[in-house]
Amino acid sequence: MYEYVVLIFSIVAIFSAIIFAKKVLSLPEGEESMTKVARAIQEGARAYMNRQYKTVLTFAILLAVILSLTLGWKVGLGFILGSFLSAIAGYTGMNVSIRANVRTTYAAREGLLKALRVAILGGAVTGLGVVGLALLGMTLFYIIFRDLYAIVGFAFGASLVSLFARIGGGIYTKAADVGADLVGKVEKGIPEDDPRNPAVIADQVGDNVGDCAGMGADLFETYAVTTIGAMVLAWLLFNQYNYVIYPLLLGAIAIIATLIAIPFIRTNNPEKIARALYIGLLVNGIVAAVGFYIITKVLAIDIKYFYTALIGLLITLAIFALTEYYTGFYRPVIDIAKSSITGAGTNLIMGISVGLESTFLPALVIVTGIVASFLIGGLYGVAIAVMAMISLTGMILTLDTYGPITDNAAGIAEMSGQGEDIRRITDALDAVGNTTKAVTKGFAIGSAALAALVFFAAYLQEIEKRAPEMIKEFMLNDVYVLAGIFIGAMIPFIFSALAIRAVSHAAFEVVNEVRRQFKEKPGILTWKEKPEYGRCVDIVTKYALKRMSQPISIAILGPVATGLILGEKALGGLLIGSIATGLLLALFMANGGGAWDNAKKYIELGNFGGKRSDAHKAAVIGDTVGDPLKDTAGPAINPLIKVINTLALLLVPIIVS
Repeated sequence: MYEYVVLIFSIVAIFSAIIFAKKVLSLPEGEESMTKVARAIQEGARAYMNRQYKTVLTFAILLAVILSLTLGWKVGLGFILGSFLSAIAGYTGMNVSIRANVRTTYAAREGLLKALRVAILGGAVTGLGVVGLALLGMTLFYIIFRDLYAIVGFAFGASLVSLFARIGGGIYTKAADVGADLVGKVEKGIPEDDPRNPAVIADQVGDNVGDCAGMGADLFETYAVTTIGAMVLAWLLFNQYNYVIYPLLLGAIAIIATLIAIPFIRTNNPEKIARALYIGLLVNGIVAAVGFYIITKVLAIDIKYFYTALIGLLITLAIFALTEYYTGFYRPVIDIAKSSITGAGTNLIMGISVGLESTFLPALVIVTGIVASFLIGGLYGVAIAVMAMISLTGMILTLDTYGPITDNAAGIAEMSGQGEDIRRITDALDAVGNTTKAVTKGFAIGSAALAALVFFAAYLQEIEKRAPEMIKEFMLNDVYVLAGIFIGAMIPFIFSALAIRAVSHAAFEVVNEVRRQFKEKPGILTWKEKPEYGRCVDIVTKYALKRMSQPISIAILGPVATGLILGEKALGGLLIGSIATGLLLALFMANGGGAWDNAKKYIELGNFGGKRSDAHKAAVIGDTVGDPLKDTAGPAINPLIKVINTLALLLVPIIVS
């Protein structure tokens, strides 16, 4: 019965997203100079996403056939459904964000509050659309088949699409960004988002395909993996309906909490934009907590699991606060900015130090949360803590998508020559958006690691169910377990190396193209000639699609080869190694890159010499180093460790026979 309640709530989320989308799209786009820039961004984003999903479709069909033949048609169908809904969630969210950007710019004429509301509503389309589609797909699959093994195929499909979106979008956005900065800012001394830069449109497109579509697919699969992992654990541990359906209901309740919280995000003060966003998140968490208590009582669930849900909400707040500290205008970022005075070398050294340091406290928070929730409620308690954490996805994605919308809005204001009054508003919105993107990445990384732990627990439970004697031999001093740990620990590193290298190769081509245009068309810098924006868009599109297959192959072949050749104990060790190093490496790259980015912005605000100083040039170099870390490799580790863990659970019937 309760699954139909979840179904209704998921439909409410989807319809709310549609209403918000219509409201945003009904607003005026503005004058021709603004819409011309916006159209170029829209065309580039759609062209790239269409080509990316054609590549994904080929992979998806091949894997669906393999899964159907080896594990059954239900698993194959679940895989197709998860892949399809994840792709739809990312694409539709991006499609609204690339049209909300210009409307945010135009709304700035009516003041900060109006522009903020447009950006938030545009972001909410992605947030509510993702959670609504994820809940709808999982619930329908559960209602029709009641097969909690086959539904793992749904999680695997969502994870694979997310991996494509994160890698492909990350290569695209950072190759364009690095190329634009190195030639435009460092060599030619022109501002960011200057229309004279041939790579500027590619850079604006990248914000959407990387930060919006990429994060949408990322959190869709984290949401699905967490929910399904908790349901599978409930089935293996208790085999009771109420405990199986409980995670779905937590997600449903949080949808209502998100809808209640969104109107609380409002301010007319540029200095209080971040405060307004975090008030929305806080209201979301408080309302969700009340709802969690009610549903726990209604289902007659042991009250200890409500306490573990509260732990999950507290972990979310703690990770937000810590990521804000390491990537906002606080001691770590100011230290990096100050080190830029003596050159790029000291900037890079300090940035690496901050990135490494930033892993310490978040890891302690996650470990404390795991131990506390386990002591209170065992493995299922850990799963519910993670589910409570990820239930806030609607609001988290709203805040994240706000970032690329306002980034584009500021770029459109710059490129269309808007007045200082509008620029002040769009720049203020963009400055906060840069931090919210960093903070939501911290949430995504922490939740990904915890979701993977839930699937690891389900993996061990599934092995114990099929072969009890084997699980007793799963000891850390076993040679196969140790071998698996080292293989798993290595995978995030080689995966990241391939992703970062792809950005380097693509950025190399963009830099050469931008230099060529400045050399062959000297009138560009004097506004007498127009840049060929399409050339850079085409370069990054081709490289992103060409280079994303290598790291994705590592994610799939690594666990399959380990499980088939070395067995279930080695595969279990691989899961441990990949989760541990994946979490810390992702935190290092995301926080370090975010700190480098904001150190540059701190100098641009007039500190340590300002935009025309040598310190600024050094900070731009640091930012370009951090770009592929925070927006390509770091975020892509999230789906990497979940692809590995969902695939491992699917492999159990094959390797344990």
